[in-house]
Amino acid sequence: MIRQTLTAFALTSAFILGGHVTANSAEPTTVMSNYADIAKAKFSDSLQAAEALDIAIGALIANPNDATLQTAKNAWLASRVPYMQTEVYRFGNAAVDDWEGKVNAWPLDEGLIDYVASDYGTESDSNKFYTANVIANETLKIGGETIDASTINVQLLQNLHEAGGVEANVATGYHAIEFLLWGQDLNGSGPGAGNRPSTDFAKGGDCTNGNCDRRAAYLKVVSELLVSDLQDMVAAWDADGEARKAAEENGITAVLTGMGSLSYGELAGERMKLGLLLHDPEEEHDCFADNTHNSHFYDVQGIQNVYLGTYNGASSVSGASLSELVKGKDTSLDTEMRSKLAASMEAFRALKARAEAGETYDQMIAEGNDEGNALVQAAIDALVDQTRTIERIAALTETSIEVEGSDSLDNPNAVFE
Repeated sequence: MIRQTLTAFALTSAFILGGHVTANSAEPTTVMSNYADIAKAKFSDSLQAAEALDIAIGALIANPNDATLQTAKNAWLASRVPYMQTEVYRFGNAAVDDWEGKVNAWPLDEGLIDYVASDYGTESDSNKFYTANVIANETLKIGGETIDASTINVQLLQNLHEAGGVEANVATGYHAIEFLLWGQDLNGSGPGAGNRPSTDFAKGGDCTNGNCDRRAAYLKVVSELLVSDLQDMVAAWDADGEARKAAEENGITAVLTGMGSLSYGELAGERMKLGLLLHDPEEEHDCFADNTHNSHFYDVQGIQNVYLGTYNGASSVSGASLSELVKGKDTSLDTEMRSKLAASMEAFRALKARAEAGETYDQMIAEGNDEGNALVQAAIDALVDQTRTIERIAALTETSIEVEGSDSLDNPNAVFE
């Protein structure tokens, strides 16, 4: 990724802006304390939702049928709501960024985990694990190496995650669970998500596509691992947790880096502009479930949360905010930031509404869908626009930040070279 380094302007402790001197109504220390409290609440809610998902998966495995499969799918969808609001903590917080790949890495090469459609192919020059199919094979022979996969357990999945240094070898986390619940989405840019039958988890002669016992074992292990990983992150935001301590030490840099990098390079660039340029349905975040409109919406909600210092989920937190800190220095800039955040929320609310009306995100980015393309581009533009204001806030608060860049935004022609 490209990094754009912003060096703050030298500013005095009093600011004469907009024709008047303003005073701070919040201090960086109190802002950061509330920022950490919100992180703890979001990850706690994510853990609670993952525990509910794990229970639903247990019920599916015990009694596989269409109803228990749908309940598990609904629990997965619900689990994404709090989790996606945590992503603003990823950038600027090394403890979160180093951990995040275990739980939300994407896109994944599905052939590592389970059966795939014939047009998926049988090999990849860049990934020797491309069709390893752990569920079907108790022994994996890859590149002269033999891997014992007879028992599907935590150690096996952790060893296979990003195996061979290939990021697409996603063996753990939300998207591995998503694939196991929905299966491949074979509809291209047409309507419809993945359509895995509940009988893929059935016992005995009712099993479809083979290896149902191993498929159920994989699903249960990966679900339990997600719960365990989230428990670790909740603890990291405790009063003496490493993530909280580091965030409070890094101060406003952590907040602005998270807001800017998620807005620009990650969401506007890698998750949205690239797929729009390529018109590629594979370039969407929750591709098996066709839930990308929600994952993007709650990412943007998370950015707004940390600026306003409030979070309302299963837990509710409100306190000293970056908004108050900025307002104390420059009321017009705070108003501008609030306005830009509101505009982004509105743009993504429009995406969400369109998807809920029947045209999912992969259809919106399809070639020839001018109206859908324009709606996605408007959302991208809103994110880029708010990033410019985040940069101005960095200067105002004398904060030096590095915002993640993206070739899709900075050099779109390179995507096609």
